[in-house]
Amino acid sequence: MNKLTTLLSALSLIGVCVLFGLHFSKDQPKNTPLPKTETVGDKPFQARLAYVDIDSFEAHYDFLKAKKTEFEKKQKAIEEELIRGETQLNNEATALQKKAQAGQLSQSEGEAAQKRLMQMSQNLQKKKDNYTEKLYNEQNEFNNTLRKDLTDFLAEYNADKGFDYILSQGPGSTILWADSALNITQDVIKGMNEKKKSNSSPTSGADSTGK
Repeated sequence: MNKLTTLLSALSLIGVCVLFGLHFSKDQPKNTPLPKTETVGDKPFQARLAYVDIDSFEAHYDFLKAKKTEFEKKQKAIEEELIRGETQLNNEATALQKKAQAGQLSQSEGEAAQKRLMQMSQNLQKKKDNYTEKLYNEQNEFNNTLRKDLTDFLAEYNADKGFDYILSQGPGSTILWADSALNITQDVIKGMNEKKKSNSSPTSGADSTGK
């Protein structure tokens, strides 16, 4: 039986390597990067861009790091439980085989023992499937929550920045090069860490996850 070594193999936990098309029709503040100008057809097109480095965000957003550790602990506990069950099943199968070879089992006893082992195997597989589904659902729910938190924060962050688009840069992204002056990753990490701490404080009435 395979262990759950690949259950969270994609546990970057973050499904945010997508284009965030946050458009705001605001005056452009003087302390933000200059517009990037291109041509669409025969008309000039201006878009003010910024980006978030996803690798850096994952490495420094405290809530995400804590959740990743939590998922890893759950996965390890599940793997250990399933290994114990598999070991018990193998031991009983080995013992049954030895008794059969020594002629110590009647036909009815052997059939009953085989039936019991088959039931144990089915129960173990069912437990594995249930754990896998539960962890997948928890991870998917967290990804959705994380995406919403990030999108909500960027909307607040951009209220006085005036960017037309805030992009992601990381695995799966289409950005091949970016001017570091447009990198707002540290602002996002700092702001989201502070917001999560504020939402998780005793006076906020929120629980330890900020939800």
